[in-house]
Parts: sequence; C-alpha cells; structure tokens
Amino acid sequence: MKRYLSAFLMAMVILPVAAQTEQNLENKVNELLKENESLNHRLDVLEKKIDDVTWFHRVGDLAFIDKVYIYGPPPANVKNPEQTGATNPVKFWSYVFIPKNIDPNKKYPMLVFPHGGVHGDFTTYYTHIVREMLAQGYIIVAPEYRGSTGYGSEHWHRIDYGGLENEDVFASRNYMIENYDFIDKNRVGIIGWSHGGMIALHNIFDHPDSYACAFAGVPVSDMILRYGYAAVDYRKLYDADYHIGKTPREDINEYRRRSPAWQAHKLKTPLLIHTNTNDDDVYVIEVEALIKSLKAEGKKFEYEIFQDMPGGHSFDRIDTKAARQVRVKIYKFLAQYLNPPKPIKSVEDINRAAYLPMK
Repeated sequence: MKRYLSAFLMAMVILPVAAQTEQNLENKVNELLKENESLNHRLDVLEKKIDDVTWFHRVGDLAFIDKVYIYGPPPANVKNPEQTGATNPVKFWSYVFIPKNIDPNKKYPMLVFPHGGVHGDFTTYYTHIVREMLAQGYIIVAPEYRGSTGYGSEHWHRIDYGGLENEDVFASRNYMIENYDFIDKNRVGIIGWSHGGMIALHNIFDHPDSYACAFAGVPVSDMILRYGYAAVDYRKLYDADYHIGKTPREDINEYRRRSPAWQAHKLKTPLLIHTNTNDDDVYVIEVEALIKSLKAEGKKFEYEIFQDMPGGHSFDRIDTKAARQVRVKIYKFLAQYLNPPKPIKSVEDINRAAYLPMK
C-alpha cells in the first residue's frame, strides 16, 4: 500500500512539472516562429531593394524608371476602428516605366501591369516582357498593391485577395492619368498573369469604361474551385484571421464575390484569355470555368487553350521562341485597341526592338 501511495504522490508532483515544461517549450517555439517571420520580412525588404537597383540596370537603356508612393482604400480588416489612423487609406508603391524616346507633346497608350502570386511582388522576372512593351511605346505602371512582399509585415498582412487589392490597382491607373498629361486616357489596357490576371479581370468587370482592353493569362478564376484542389498551406493564406477569416464552407458567397468566374455577367471590355493544359499552379479546369461562364452569359471575348506547352504556368512568360510567339499574339490583340506607336507583329520585331541597343 505504501508503495502505491508513493507512486501516486510522485505522479502528483511530476505531472504538473511536465505540463509546465511542455507549456514553456510551446511558448519558446512560438517565440522562434515570430522571430523567423520577422526575419523573413526583413530579408524580403532587402531582396526588394536589390531588385529595384536591378531594374535600372536591365531596363534603364529603354526607360525612365520611377517608383511612386500612392494610396488606395482603407484596410479591409480593422481590429480597432476607433484607433487614430486605423481607417486611413492604405499606402503602397507603384513602378512607373516611361519610354525614353517619347515626345511629351503627344499622347501615348498605357498598360496597367499587376503582378501575380499570393504575397508576390513585381520583380525583374518580367524584365523581357517590360522591354517588349516599352519598345512598342507603352507607358507602364506596375502597382505593389496591399499584401505584396518586400514592404514589411504590416503591408503583407493587409492582403485582400480578390478584394480591395483591385482598387489599389485601379488607383494606380488613375494616378498615372492625373499626373502624366502625355497618357491617353482612352488608350489604357490592363495585363496580368495568374493572380495578376485575376486582378485584370476584376478591374474590367468593376470599371469597364476605364479600360480599352485586357489580357488575362492563366488567371485565377474561381476561388471556391481553387480552394478545393489547393494544398492545406495554400488554403491557410485565405482563411487566415487577418485575411478572409473563413473557409468557403463557412462563407461561400464571400469566395464567390472574389471569383471572376462568378462575375462574368459584368464583362463589357475586349478581353483575351490564355491558359495551358499542363499548368500545375492554376489548373486549366479553373480557367475553363471562367470561359464557360462568359459563354453562358453570351459575352464576346477571345481565348486560347494551349495544349501541354512547355513551361506550364509560365509557358508564355519564359524566354523561348515559342513563348515569344505567344506574346506576339497578345501584343497584336492589345494593339487593336491601344494603337501603340511601334506595334510588334513578329518574333523578329521583338528581337530587334526590345533586345538590340536603342538607336
């Protein structure tokens, strides 16, 4: 009996100590995770600054490059609306590229170019595409809308995927027209891939009279469908408490509101859509849902579904001849509505205009 009593008393002492040790370990892990997140944001800021310098080296021969600080709507989620400044407009940076050979006394077309990626940013990944646009005489604005990477934790946590980020992009369009009188407000197009393609779609759906045309490449199209086939870590980016805060099961209408496939009835703007059957990021079935929705609404638009084209999700953004041939199709579509000074009509035009030294 004494032996059992001793064991019981030891357990009464050891168990609370073990529980306390486990709690201390959990607290330490959480502290390390926060420190790691903070370090990642600091590294993203450093990488962004390096990329900013790289832009000048890789595009500076063709363009005047600037980065302007502007604002969009107030935050989507405010924990304490009564706090001073809590509902102030969200400030963000936008890249501006202006061809060096423009005549400021003339009017030029502009392309609004939102980047892709959940928490992505506009990087020199797009160097050659930007050069190709500049060579045609397009002015370009590329907004680093709320949620973009490279501007610290606060901006990162402002993400509003399929929501107010679209208005940030629209604000960058308006800023350019208000501040550069050589931009023709009637010759503004919007172009984007993946998440950027989704933003392009929302912009023409919500502001149809503000854009002459749009291109959406491999666009995120249906967030309900996407949530269904995405990995768990990816889903957490959407239902995080600082973001949408709910799963589609908990609020399917909110995900529907953010999905272009469910807004197809709004289309009025000339539109070109591209997708690829071997895309391993935005599955072709998701873009097909958008295409079917547009057809069901009786909308006029252009599209092409490429069959297992090398490059997958990036099939028309890489630097192969085949990818450039696809981009020529995009440029021809845009030129119909934007009338650039030096339209590109072939891969040879791309090579001569964008990659040889400027005369």
